[in-house]
Amino acid sequence: MTRCLSRRQFAESAAAAGVAAIAATVCAGEQGLAASDPAPRKKRIVDSHVHLKHGDAAGTEYTAETIVDIMDKVGIDKSIVFAMSTTTRRSIELAKTAVSKYPLRLIPYVYALPHYERPVIKEIEAALSEGLFRGIKIHAGQCTLAEYVVDPVLDVAGRYHVPCLIDCLGNHGAARRMAKAFPGTKLIIAHIGRYLSTDRRLLDQFIGLAAECDNVLLDVSGVVIVEKIAEAVRRIGSTRVVWGTDGPHPKPDTVTFARTELQKVQQLDLSREDKDNVLGEAILRLLGL
Repeated sequence: MTRCLSRRQFAESAAAAGVAAIAATVCAGEQGLAASDPAPRKKRIVDSHVHLKHGDAAGTEYTAETIVDIMDKVGIDKSIVFAMSTTTRRSIELAKTAVSKYPLRLIPYVYALPHYERPVIKEIEAALSEGLFRGIKIHAGQCTLAEYVVDPVLDVAGRYHVPCLIDCLGNHGAARRMAKAFPGTKLIIAHIGRYLSTDRRLLDQFIGLAAECDNVLLDVSGVVIVEKIAEAVRRIGSTRVVWGTDGPHPKPDTVTFARTELQKVQQLDLSREDKDNVLGEAILRLLGL
């Protein structure tokens, strides 16, 4: 029996097909590059922490075009993008729009934010099941890290084999609980614990947590005690340290900001292999890319 689709059903079907096409394009592009280039591949630089929408007071937004322009000028091959200061549903929409324009340059994460009107777990699961979204972002500045909020998200991440990038705002106790409670979920701790922290003891606590728990990785965006990046590499290995800018950022300008963040790692006294891992290979391996 023939069934007529409603306008809404047709739109949803078309949207799903579009996402599948984007995901297929990404996979085909990666496979095609590998098959067509028999020479050793140039190590790729990946910015693992880029905002389509920031968590500042203004909720500043940046377009995909702006982000890719910065990448081109700095020499960044791929960026992981996500939106915050918005709903989970809207974060998915913003990321899909951006990645549809640059499917071989941008990698999307979904933003997990509780909603009092509806459960967002279903929205996160739907996004991950499409194959386009490669991770989840959680920010303690916009939701509590209490068990009843974050545990369902961490469970979903583990089931779909995607990492959670978590800004803990320095809450080492919460980070340790999550790492211990979900050993099968990869947790990427943003900023080695706290953005722009000058508290060496706090950074040491998070490096120690990563040394203790194999499922914990450290994001080094916004780290101002730069030698702690090298220390983290020495203690837990470069395959669990990932670079990012936490950009775009307008001061002094978006390009200079990103270039300065990149040079922080490039100028460290690390082996070439360790630098390659931190600047892209580690996160690509984690995401299966």
